[in-house]
Amino acid sequence: MGNVYLAYDYPVLGAFWTVMWIFLWVLWLLVLFRVIADIFRDHALNGWAKAGWLFFVIILPFLGVLIYVMVRGKEMSKRELREAKRQQDAVDTYIRETAGGPGASSADELAKLADLKANGTISEAEFQRAKEKILH
Repeated sequence: MGNVYLAYDYPVLGAFWTVMWIFLWVLWLLVLFRVIADIFRDHALNGWAKAGWLFFVIILPFLGVLIYVMVRGKEMSKRELREAKRQQDAVDTYIRETAGGPGASSADELAKLADLKANGTISEAEFQRAKEKILH
């Protein structure tokens, strides 16, 4: 018989295989958790369907995830895109509200202050302080 060399006879190759298996394991966990999150995110599924998919994914994880991605993969990506868009819209709305809205100029703010003063909502002293803040 000849000499049979294994990967662990070469330390660098052994390290490569170890890193590769760790990478694949982490990748598997990421896919598994994305599938589980998608099961809960999908509003088209009723409670029993969600429970069935979740049971299938937990009891037979490799087969369950593979079948879930094959059957519902296209809708999964659409739901992911919708969720990202919803989150981006929420951030944009928050930034607009915090920054005072698009195109809010000093003249607009002064006009709002003048309206508040005319309605009696703010006093003359408050109007002057706010006007100084806007102008400087």
